[in-house]
Order: sequence, then structure tokens, then C-alpha cells
Amino acid sequence: MAKEFKITSLRLADLEKELNYLKTTREREIAAMIAEARSYGDLSENSEYDAAKNEQAKLYGRIAEIEDILSHAVIIEDENEASGLVGLGCVVTVEDESGKKVSYKITGSQEANPMEFKISDDSPFGRAVVGKAIGDKFTVNAPSGSYTMKVLDITREG
Repeated sequence: MAKEFKITSLRLADLEKELNYLKTTREREIAAMIAEARSYGDLSENSEYDAAKNEQAKLYGRIAEIEDILSHAVIIEDENEASGLVGLGCVVTVEDESGKKVSYKITGSQEANPMEFKISDDSPFGRAVVGKAIGDKFTVNAPSGSYTMKVLDITREG
């Protein structure tokens, strides 16, 4: 069975927009680069041609990647919204054992970006917190060791 990619409808729209750009505008830009590089003559020693072909390969790789994601995308519908539990698409504020508070958005793996406090539901933290309610304590089994946290707040975006 193919891997499913859990994404929000907003991320789906972003991917579709990127795919359209890559297949139209960017593909034409690279074709023009290749045509210009070909006009320089001998292709065996033409670094501009090699660079343009490498760009083309990266473009087609990204197009294939996006098409794969879109064909296996599962749009996140927040099944826990009515119950008030942590689920995909929500922002959860937690407190660690030292009293430090931090908020994370729970996302699918395609949207995860720890630098932006977007945590995948497939991560150790995500697996531990999904399904919890305000006031619940949970243990995260991370590669660096286990730690306990408490859910302080759950909010919905949108």
C-alpha cells in the first residue's frame, strides 16, 4: 500500500499552485535556458548546457514528488474538534516538567517544520499528544529519552 500524506486543504492548494507553476512557467524558463546553451556550440564542453540540464532534472524530480504527494494525499478533517481533543490541524499549548510553556501546531508529515513549531503527528511528540484533552499529562518517548508534558490549551485555526 502506498504511503498516505496527511495534509490540510491549505497545503493541498499550495502544492497544486506550485505544480502548476513548475509545469508551465518554470518548465518554459528551463527550456529557454537549454535552447540558449545549445546555441553556444559544442555540448561536450558546455557548462551552461550541463547546468540547464541539471535544473531540468531537478524540476522533473520536484514535479514527480508533488504529483506523488497529491495522488496519495489525505485531507485532514479534524475528527477531534467536537470532542475537544488534540488532533491534526490544531494548536496545542503544553508545559514541560520545568514549567516551560510552548505551543505547537499538529500537522501531517508534509507540513511539519519544527523551526516553525509545526510538529508531525508521526513524530514522537505528535504520537504522544494526539487524542489528549486539556489537563492531560502524557509521556513523550523521544530518541534523547522520555519526558512528561501537560496539555494546557487546544485551539483551532481557521
